[in-house]
Order: sequence, then C-alpha cells, then structure tokens
Amino acid sequence: MLFTNKTAFITGASRGIGKAIALRLAAEGANVVIAAKSITENEKLGGTIYSAAAAIENAGGIALPVQVDIRFEDQIENAVAQAVEAFGGIDILVNNASAIQLGNTEQMELKRFNLMQDINVRGTFMVTKACIPFLKKSTHAHILTLSPPIDLQPKWLGPYIGYTISKYSMSMMALGWAAEFKKYNIASNALWPRTTIDTAAVRNLLGGDKLVTMSRKPEIMADAAIEILSKTPAECTGNTFLDEEVLRAAGVTDFEKYAVTPGGKLYPDLYVQA
Repeated sequence: MLFTNKTAFITGASRGIGKAIALRLAAEGANVVIAAKSITENEKLGGTIYSAAAAIENAGGIALPVQVDIRFEDQIENAVAQAVEAFGGIDILVNNASAIQLGNTEQMELKRFNLMQDINVRGTFMVTKACIPFLKKSTHAHILTLSPPIDLQPKWLGPYIGYTISKYSMSMMALGWAAEFKKYNIASNALWPRTTIDTAAVRNLLGGDKLVTMSRKPEIMADAAIEILSKTPAECTGNTFLDEEVLRAAGVTDFEKYAVTPGGKLYPDLYVQA
C-alpha cells in the first residue's frame, strides 16, 4: 500500500471532500488525523470527527479524531501535538477546511467576510506553519491545499470578491510554499474540482438538490488527491490542479462513475471555464 506508516493531517475531514480523501488515504495504509470542529451531529451538515474516524476504522484504517477550530492557534498546536504523539510525525497535510459565502460587497456581512479570511487564509496559514517542522523530517512530505487556479477575470472577482480573494489567497500560499520549502523536499500543490461536488455546502448554501444532481461525488477529488500525493515531492510541486485533468493524465477515461446523475448535465465549479 502506497502510504503505509505515513501520517496525514486533514482539516475539515468530518464530512464531504475531506472525509473522502481521508478514506482513500486510509485505504492506502495511511494513519489519518481527522482535524475538524464537529463533535455533535448537525442534521443539515452531517458527520462528526468521531463518525468519520469510525468509517475509517470500519474500513480497516487507523484514525485519530481531534477537535480543532483552525481560527485558534492554541487548538491547532494541540491538534498537531496529538497527531505527533499518536503517530510519531506528519507526512501529509491536506488543507481542506474552508468557509463559503457568495455575495457582492454590499450584500456581504462583515462577520461572514471575516470568517472566510480567518478560516480560509489565516487558518490555512497557521495549520501549515504548525506542521512544517514535522514535514521537514518526512521522506515523503506533501502539502495539498483545496483551492482553485488563479484567474483574474472580472467575472470571478466582481460577483463574490470576499470568497474569491480568500480562495485565491490559499492558492497563492500553495504556490509560495512550493518555492519556500523546495530545499526541504516538501511538495506543495493546490487541487480544485472541475465540476460542483455533492457536499453540504452545495446542497445547503449554493444550489440545493437541483445542483447536487448536476454534481460529481467527492470521490473524484479523493482519487485525484491520491494521484498527486503518491508522486515524489521533487517531481510534483508548485501546481494548481483540476481533479479531472489529474485523473486523465493518470489514464482515467470513465468519469460517469463519479457523477451523481450518470449521463446527466454537469455544472462547472467556480473559477472553471464552462
């Protein structure tokens, strides 16, 4: 198995894409740290750090559920310390935790604007900073940040600038870390879906059940993540990938298996050309 004796620290892994990546890494032998906020079930969101860990263990993997709100440095440091105590180090960091609120400048409440910057930008930075000393010790160190290719066309900036600048900041950090940590043989890449993905955010905030039917399953992102993370750090760093492109390059031709509605229309995700 590809990731035997490797440890992955995944933020926001209690549900959705983060959980799907966690399950795939565990299936390949990795120890997985489920680092997320939810410890009680929310019927609209679904999933907790404990249910995600149970799913991994039921599949034969090894998981450590750790409650952490990545807005707070002390909670991050505690979560990283627990991961290192349990598994001896960290080899892979997946920056998945993110907040979303689509709206223009007048529509955006400042508390929602601040939340997106605090989680998407500041939180991602703090988690990465905390993991770097341990990634430096790894022989297979990867940072994977779930954020889009940077496209400065007005059609992406104008409608929802608050969210856009937070996600582009994540991508800029991913590219910056590739350069900063190259001398330590730590890879850093970003990954984004070509289509919308069936997640709680899509279902509850963006388009409801109609958009879900035009989406793909989170497993496509998990499979793409595995392709990236399985490469040696020196050969794969400094990229902003789309999931479909990664899988096509790996020889995948059947994408219908990922569709919520096989044969149906797919809706392109934000920052991706239709």
